[in-house]
Amino acid sequence: MNVVLETNFPNLKFFNRGKVRDIYDLGEYFLMISTDRLSAYDVIMNEGIPYKGVVLTKISEFWFELFSDIIDNHLITTDVDKFPVECKEYADVLRGRSMLVKKAEVIKLECIVRGYITGSGLKDYSKTGMICGIELPSGLVESQKLPEPIFTPSTKADIGDHDENITGNQAIEIVGQETFNHLKEKTLQIYKKASEYALTKGIIIADTKLEFGVYDGKIILIDEVFTPDSSRFWPKNDYEMGRDQKSYDKQYVRNYLTSIKFNKQPPAPKLPDDIIENTSKKYKEALFQLTGEQI
Repeated sequence: MNVVLETNFPNLKFFNRGKVRDIYDLGEYFLMISTDRLSAYDVIMNEGIPYKGVVLTKISEFWFELFSDIIDNHLITTDVDKFPVECKEYADVLRGRSMLVKKAEVIKLECIVRGYITGSGLKDYSKTGMICGIELPSGLVESQKLPEPIFTPSTKADIGDHDENITGNQAIEIVGQETFNHLKEKTLQIYKKASEYALTKGIIIADTKLEFGVYDGKIILIDEVFTPDSSRFWPKNDYEMGRDQKSYDKQYVRNYLTSIKFNKQPPAPKLPDDIIENTSKKYKEALFQLTGEQI
C-alpha cells in the first residue's frame, strides 16, 4: 500500500487539513480522510506510517458501532461505493481510509479521560499531587491504575500549537456548566465500556481523548475514537506498575524522539526506517487485537 501523506482532489471542495486528517466539503456532508501522517508532541513528522490511516478508520468505525447505545456519532458510511458520485474518481485513495460524516459544529474542548497515571498527568501529579486540579491519593507510582477514571479536559489547539491541560472550572468557562456535565458523563461512560471491552482482548486503555460536536441540536461523538493516535494502549500481559509500559500506540515514536532529545518544536527530525516499520506493526497489531481484522 502506498503511503498517503496528504490528498489533493481538485474536483472536490477542500475544507481543512488537520494534523492527520484532510477534510472536504461535499455540501450535505464532510468527507474525512485519515492520511498516514503522524503527529508527535503536536509536531507533524515528515515520514508517513504505512497503513496508519486505514487502521485509524477501521478502529473508529468499530468503536462508533459499539458506543451507539450510549451516544450518536457523526459517521454516515465508510463504504466508498456509497459516497457521492463526485468522489468516484478518487476511490482508490479513499478506500479503507475515509468516512462520510455529518457536519457537526465542533465543541472546542478535548475530552480526556485517564484510568492510569502516566504522561503529562504523572508530571503534574509529581509536582502538585493533582491532575488538572483533581486531588489524588499520595504515593501513586508511574502506570498505576487510578481509584476511579478521571475527566481531565484540555484546550483544543490549532496546528502547531500545544493543547493545554485545564481544570474543570476553566472548561466550564469555555463550554458552560450544562455542556460540561454532559461531556464529562458521556466521556466517562464511553471510557468504561471501551476499557472493559479492551481488557477482554488483552489491551489496557490507559487514557484517551474524545471529541464531540453539535448536530441537529444534539451533542454527538465525532472525529476518531480509541485509536492508537488518541489513546494509550498497553499489552495487559506485560503490564507492571512503577515503570513505563510497552504500547501499541505512537508512544514508540515518542520514546525515540525522547532518546534523541527532540525539543518538541518544528522542524521534525527524520524517522529511521526501523522506527517507521515497527510503528506500522504496532498499529496493525492494535487493530487485530481489538477487532480480529488483519491488514
